[in-house]
Amino acid sequence: ARTWTSHADPVLSISIFFQVCDFMMRRDGVGSDVSRIFLTNGASEGVRMWLEGMISGPQDGVLVPIPQYPLYSASIGLYNGSLVPYELDEATGWSLNLNTVRKSIQDARRKGINVRAMVFINPGNPTGNCLSDVELAELCTLAHEEGFVLFADEVYQENVYGTRPFISCKKVLASMGQPWANQVELVSFHTVSKGAYGECGFRGGYFETTNIHPDVVQQIYKVASINLSPNVPGQIAMGIMVTPPQPGDESYPRFHREHQATVQSLKRRARMITDAFNTMEGVECQDCDGALYSFPKITLSRKAQEAARAAGKAPDVFYCLKMLEATGLSVVPGSGFGQADGTFHFRTTILPPENQFSRIVGLFTSFHKQFMDEYRDGGSSRSSYGGSSSYGSRPTAAVNAMSRSRL
Repeated sequence: ARTWTSHADPVLSISIFFQVCDFMMRRDGVGSDVSRIFLTNGASEGVRMWLEGMISGPQDGVLVPIPQYPLYSASIGLYNGSLVPYELDEATGWSLNLNTVRKSIQDARRKGINVRAMVFINPGNPTGNCLSDVELAELCTLAHEEGFVLFADEVYQENVYGTRPFISCKKVLASMGQPWANQVELVSFHTVSKGAYGECGFRGGYFETTNIHPDVVQQIYKVASINLSPNVPGQIAMGIMVTPPQPGDESYPRFHREHQATVQSLKRRARMITDAFNTMEGVECQDCDGALYSFPKITLSRKAQEAARAAGKAPDVFYCLKMLEATGLSVVPGSGFGQADGTFHFRTTILPPENQFSRIVGLFTSFHKQFMDEYRDGGSSRSSYGGSSSYGSRPTAAVNAMSRSRL
């Protein structure tokens, strides 16, 4: 009998593979082949596997959205490839502009870089944007024209809060007909770490290949086999995630009630944090339509930027460190994700418990007001927040939750 620590074949844990296939059929109405599905130790392992296999040197480039989840920039650098950035349009809700992508491809070619793949994160991290079926179809068309592989990072597909639903790239591709449906190369990634489950510690994930040549799939299988197998608890967690209770099952009413309560709570928190940021001086925040984050833009005064330079810090890093010192809230500077020149952002999560969320929002607004007053151009400092008791005691559980990110 197998134990919890025993090994399983990376592509032959048959029951779980068929469960994943059934899940995608229910989601997309499109069939899957179990031989094209790989179970992994989290989605990140699958991403790294593909990047390592695809990159042979700096002449190989990968299109990555800016802002982006640093898994991509770090891995591309580790494998000695070239990151080819394409900026999302913040003014239109972090939308995808195909002209911007084409320009990035042209710029890369002038540098002698061959674009091998394009990453898109849907829903976005850190931006929270959801791609429409039209945008996904445009991506598929571009990939067909340019001859590169699409990497669909769809790990937040269950975390959708706006009016635009999540639609998988595979579903859109299948609906496009020929030649796209059987020629566009696509790798789709998913995980148990997000959604309503949030089981990061189990390290359960999978990827599915669509229209990838069988010889390439076989080489990926060899790479996966080096690890012997993904961890068994992660595989079981994946099986549970993709086979939830169905109507008619004894456990369905309770599952549905608890699942909806979790998702609706995240939706309320997303709305609360967005509205709060948009009432703050010099802050602009796009709606969080999906994922688990908010990514507001902050306008920092000349005085604040000079203070940051004097401290040897980037302005957004300076702001975030001041926030940490004053409130205990841990947020990530926008420079860690990439941002348009001359702009400053930070990423925070919507994960603190809802019964503590109002207090968290209060910490943000109080700190920001005092920071803006202290570093206001043309005036003297009007407040000092370092160690100030005006913030009250720091809510440890909520503060710790603020620093969570996908591992």
